[in-house]
Amino acid sequence: MSHRTMLNWELTGIAFIFTAGSVLHFLFALTGHWRPIAWFAAVNESVWEHLKLTFWPGLIFALIEYLAFGQRYKAFWLAKWLGLLAMTVLIPLLFYGYVAVLGRHNMALDLLIFLIAIVAGQLLSYTVAVRITAHQAFSWLGVIGLLAMALTFIVLTYNPLHNFLFRCPQTQQYGIAVDLRESA
Repeated sequence: MSHRTMLNWELTGIAFIFTAGSVLHFLFALTGHWRPIAWFAAVNESVWEHLKLTFWPGLIFALIEYLAFGQRYKAFWLAKWLGLLAMTVLIPLLFYGYVAVLGRHNMALDLLIFLIAIVAGQLLSYTVAVRITAHQAFSWLGVIGLLAMALTFIVLTYNPLHNFLFRCPQTQQYGIAVDLRESA
């Protein structure tokens, strides 16, 4: 498989992650606030919950890529972990950066940040996968990193920290705090 083919997969991943993440943004509400789905769907409008919108679709796409060709790259899982980590770091940095400058958030900029983070993460993933040809142990580091991220997203969805990253700006609440009058 050529590096060009992998690049095409990564570019396809941008569309997949963006689309699937957009669906996950609304899935919790669409399911009537079904708590078991909360570990991968956004449960409120906090920045933390928006990070799940890149992580879970990105992880699903990585699993598909691995089945298609990933085993050919020694650092595949390291590349995937670094790409997804970059996405989850870029979103809050860019969001809080522009909000600090403008003094408020803008939906169009939020969507642009979501896209920029996905593009950056996918391109970083590609670069690491094709350039690092070191020992397979590097890939296991990525597996451990991805498992740690997944566990963190699951645990903190149901047990959120009480800080700005986890606070829903509309309700000023943390985590799954559904007003049952809204769902009736």
